[in-house]
Amino acid sequence: MPAAPLLACLLHFADETDAARRLGLAAQLPAKMIDRHRFPDGELKLRLPVDGAGRLPPHVVLLRSLHDPNEKLIELLLAARAARTLGTDHITLVAPYMAYMRQDIAFMPGEVVGQQVVGGFLAGLVDAVITVDPHLHRVATLQEAIALPQAIVLSGAEPLADLIALRRPGALLVGPDGESTQWIVQAAARHRFDYAVGTKVRHGDHDVAIELPPLQAQGRAVVLLDDVASTGRTLAQTARLLRAAGAASVDVAVTHALFAGDALQTLYDAGVGEVWSTDCIPHASNAVPMAEPLARALRSLLPARCL
Repeated sequence: MPAAPLLACLLHFADETDAARRLGLAAQLPAKMIDRHRFPDGELKLRLPVDGAGRLPPHVVLLRSLHDPNEKLIELLLAARAARTLGTDHITLVAPYMAYMRQDIAFMPGEVVGQQVVGGFLAGLVDAVITVDPHLHRVATLQEAIALPQAIVLSGAEPLADLIALRRPGALLVGPDGESTQWIVQAAARHRFDYAVGTKVRHGDHDVAIELPPLQAQGRAVVLLDDVASTGRTLAQTARLLRAAGAASVDVAVTHALFAGDALQTLYDAGVGEVWSTDCIPHASNAVPMAEPLARALRSLLPARCL
C-alpha cells in the first residue's frame, strides 16, 4: 500500500537543527530543513523540502526564533509565501523569541513603530503564532501586536521557578523594575517564594538607575528574574545593590538570553554567581528546555488527524 500522505511537518533552518529536533520529537512532527544559499551580493535563495510530487503538507510549522531578526524576517517572507504555492494552507510560526515588540509608540514625529510594522507583516504571512514572553509594554496582548486569532503566548517564568526551587530553595526573588512584575509574581506564586520589585529610571541604553524597596536580603540567596537580558546593565546594578544589602548570593534567571557584547561579564563583575536561561535563544546559560510547552501549544492548534 502507498504511504499515507504527510499532513503536517516542521520546517527549520540549519542553525536551529537541534531546537527543531527537540520540538519535532515533543510534538511528534517530522522536522525538515530548508536549504539556504547566500549569493555574493547578499541575496538569499531558499529551497523548501517538498515531497516527490513537489508539494508540502497542508499544515506547516515554521520554527524561527527571531533574535538577530532582520535577515530572518526576509527568510520567513520567502518561505511562507512559497509554501502557499506548494500545497500549504495553514502556517504556524513558532518564534520562541519574538523581535520588534518593545517599540509600541512613537516618541518623536516620524518615528517608526516597529511593533505595528512587524506585527502586521507577520499577520499577513502566517495563520498562527506561538511565542514565549514577548517584550510587550503598553500593549496588553499579543493579538493587539499581531492581529491573528491564534496568537499564543507562553511564559518561561514557571519553568524557571522550578529550576530556582531546585538550585536555590527558599530564595528571595527580585525583579529589577516594574516591567518584571508579571514574571516575578507568576514565579513566586508557583513555589511561594518571597519577592520584591525595584524601580528603574532609564537615562539611555547604558545609563539606568535602580532603587530597591525595603527588603530583608541579609544572608539570603537572591535570584534576579526577568524576561530578557540584553546589555545586562540593569541586572548588574540591581545585583550590586543586593550584595551591598548583605545577600549571601545573587543569581540571574531570564527567559531570553540575548546578552549583547560584554553583558555576561558585566553580570559576573557585579557579583552574580550563576546565570540561567531558557533555550528560546541558544546560549551557554541555557538551563530550561521549552520544547514540551511549545509542543503542547502546537498540538492545540493542529487538527487531530495531523498528530
